[in-house]
Amino acid sequence: MTSTPHSASPAASPAALDPRLLAVLACPTPHRAALRPGRPGSPAPADAATSLFCPECHRVFPVRDGIPVLLLDEAEPPDGPVSS
Repeated sequence: MTSTPHSASPAASPAALDPRLLAVLACPTPHRAALRPGRPGSPAPADAATSLFCPECHRVFPVRDGIPVLLLDEAEPPDGPVSS
């Protein structure tokens, strides 16, 4: 039996998530706006595979291994990434 290298599944990106799931993903802040794939103002498809953003508060939430991480502590703040 031969093995082939495991390739990333298209379902690993938010763009490939079931549209019904994307329809229910909401920002964890009190306004609960629907999240969108990518980053604000970025049409790049690569961003859609790695993040979701809130059009209300402008936080960017990471997507890791195809799973949206909707924790405020993990989100990029509205004014951009924090530099250390």
